[in-house]
Formats: sequence, C-alpha cells, structure tokens
Amino acid sequence: MDKLRELRTGGGGGVPDARRRETAQPLGSPVRNGIVMRPLEGEAFPPDMSDSTDSGEKVKTKLMSMWNNVRYGWTIKVKTNFSYDFPIWLQGVCYHRRNEELTKELEPLTDSDRRLYTMELFKRDFASKVWLTYRREFPQLAGSMFTTDCGWGCMLRSGQMLLAGGLVMHFLGRDWRWFGNQTREQEAFHREIIGWFGDNESSPFSLHRLVQIGQNLGKRAGDWYGPSSVAHIMKDGMDGAPEFHPLLSQVCVYVAQDCTVYKQDVVSLCTKRRRLSSNAADRDGSTENWCSVIILIPVRLGGESLNPIYEPCIKGLFTMDHCLGVIGGRPKHSLYFVGFQEDKLIHLDPHFCQEVVDMTPRDFPLESFHCMNPRKMSIARMDPSCTIGFYCRTRDDFNKFCTTVTEEMLRQPGPKADYPMFIVSDGSAEDCKLEGTMQNQPERILRVQHLDREGQLRPLGGPQEDFVFL
Repeated sequence: MDKLRELRTGGGGGVPDARRRETAQPLGSPVRNGIVMRPLEGEAFPPDMSDSTDSGEKVKTKLMSMWNNVRYGWTIKVKTNFSYDFPIWLQGVCYHRRNEELTKELEPLTDSDRRLYTMELFKRDFASKVWLTYRREFPQLAGSMFTTDCGWGCMLRSGQMLLAGGLVMHFLGRDWRWFGNQTREQEAFHREIIGWFGDNESSPFSLHRLVQIGQNLGKRAGDWYGPSSVAHIMKDGMDGAPEFHPLLSQVCVYVAQDCTVYKQDVVSLCTKRRRLSSNAADRDGSTENWCSVIILIPVRLGGESLNPIYEPCIKGLFTMDHCLGVIGGRPKHSLYFVGFQEDKLIHLDPHFCQEVVDMTPRDFPLESFHCMNPRKMSIARMDPSCTIGFYCRTRDDFNKFCTTVTEEMLRQPGPKADYPMFIVSDGSAEDCKLEGTMQNQPERILRVQHLDREGQLRPLGGPQEDFVFL
C-alpha cells in the first residue's frame, strides 16, 4: 500500500508536486502572473503581438505555429483513454495488472490497486521518452530563410526521437525514468543527450546538421523527408558525431538494404567503429571489441495502405526487448510509434510547435522535451512506408536479436511467413551481389501474353507485351 501511495502523492522519488502541477496543464497554455490561461473549447490563443520590434517574418512564424497547434489539437487538452483490462506494450515492457514482475511488490493489494499502479508505471515510462517537436525562432537554416520547421520537419523530428531513444537506452538503460531518484551521473547524461539534439549548428543531431546532411541526398530545408531517407541521414549524422563528443563513438548506426539485415555487415561495422581511449571503458565494463549499434530497417508494408497481414507483426515488434520503435505515421503526417494496446498504436507526435530552447545555460529547462499525454492511433491508418529501429548493446545482444527475429517473427505460419517485413541474412550485401553476378542467372521475368479476339496468342515482342519483374 505504501508503494501505491508514493506513486499517487509523488513521494518516494516520484514527480515533485510543483513539476506535476506544471506539466499537468494542457500543452500550449500560457502562464501569466502565475495563473494558467486556458482557451475556451474550440478556440486558440492569439499570437502575442506585444513586442513591437518583431519583424514581419517572426509574426508570420507565430501565426503559422498557432494555426498548426490548433490543427493538430494541441491548444485543447486531448485525453486518450487506456483500458485497464488489456495489456499495454511499450518498447518491450508489458504493463498489466497480471504482470507479476511489476506487481509482486504490491502483495496483498486488491486487483483495483494493481490496475492503478501499473497504469501509473506506464505513464511514467512514456513521459520519460525524449519528445522532439517543431520549434520556431531558431537560428536560420543555412541556404534558406527558414527559422522554423513547422509544416515540413516532422519526419526529421521523428527520426531524432528514435535516435534519442537509442542513446537513452545506451547511456541510461531501459529502466531509467525521468521521474524518480536519479544520480548526478544520470541527470548529466539526460541533459547531455537532449543537448545533442538542440536547434543550433553546434549540436551533432540538430535540425541544422541533419538538413545539411540531407543536401547530399538531394533534400533541402522545406522538403518532405521520407522514413527511408531519414534513416540514411541518421546514419551519416552518427558517423560524424564523435567529432562533436567522444562519447558518441560508443554507438553506430546500421541501415538495412532491401529489407535485409546482413549479419557480416553489422559485425564489420561494429568491430571497426572507432572506440574511446582505453581509460574510458564502456559503462557495462565490457572490454569486447564491439560498438553498440542502432539498426534501422526501412520497409514498405503494402501499396497505398497498410497490408493487414503485417498488423500482428508490427505489434510483435513492440514486445521485443531490442525494439526502439517505428518512425512512420499517416501519409504526410509523421509519428514516432513506441507501443500498442489492442489495435491502437501509442505514439509521440512532433506536430506541436514550441519556442526554441536556449541550451547555453547548464540548467536549461527540460519540460518541453517530455510529453505527459500519450496518444493512440488505429494501426489500420498507419502509412505502409516506415522505418523500424532496434538497439543492440553487445555482440550477444545482436545474436539474440537475430534469433528472436528469425524464430518468432519470420517463421510464423500463414502469409506472414511468405512475405516477411524484413529478413536476416548471413554474409554481406556485397557478397550476395557478387554471388548473383558469378552465377550469371537469367533475369527472373514473368512474361505475360495476351489473346486476340479469336482466342489466339498474340505474337511475342509486340506492343501489347507486358513484363512483370519479380
């Protein structure tokens, strides 16, 4: 009972009362003279025009951000309902009253108390995820006039959140919670990780640097970025990140090719990656010649809409210990999926436009980088184009990941086994290409011929001949 009372009151390392009151307000509600000003239902706050020195561009940016927040429902608090009767899966952790690992400390509490306890644990876990959203009034992006990514940068923000989740898992661990008793080291790492995503040119994973990397892929500020291109941008960003901070040499990013994870390519990448000096050992004390890896797998799970045969597989991803989540969303509306309940995906939404945070002070505010309100979306509405993320700390973790994916996800009976989301293959991508070339196999082409009006085959090579590449 004491454990449950601590969670309800914020004691025992819980959320301090002052912070709880602050974060419980609807996002976007201004505070004036200590009083939280809430809009009427269906209304939005007008932009603050009190500063007469604002340029026309700044006023335009404020108006656009206000309209964006109205459009995506951020001006009015939206309450998402979660069922106590069905399990909630969040990046490999199951929150349900029947999960003995979570509720064993509560004996002999009632079933009702267990439900409240597990729901509170879920909310704390979700609120600990790094939330990166649209920002406005940051330094101008190079080669453009943009001082905000509102309206076009949502996929980049989703990619940032997935990458930040991997770094949190690496430096702080899966069990870390923002609301709790933290050591100074944990507080420092938390702030450092968020600082790496600051909206300035000196941060390794800032929007400024990611847009600059995207130029190599033919992308410019203001363009729409797809989940596949963002995966490659994140890899290039991580490759150069040790130049900004030596700790980032502990992690590398691998991007799968053609929905295939090649084991040898991952091993080669992780063993050749630059390591820290010998006096800066890994956090787990390991001396293994291995660099922790974030695996990104761009996939397309259907034509114009999600193929229903993949829905159980998508849910299965969030039950895996290695899962970081999925960046995708709805068409032209990126979201970062981190879990599910029943047929609804739980996500972090980057479409809330906030003012840029000055990270020069060491104690810069962290509240705007964490979301207190989980949202859900029907899995059937998910866009088929997405990128799946996993994290493997050690070589053993990677081997376990390969085994789990192969045995539990790729060998299921029925159509899911015939058309897996992705596969894990021995060898390297280069070896597979070379082997196919040396065998000199003919192209796998299905030749389709048509009948004429008399039911006779039309001659080959005519203008009506169709070819379908397999």
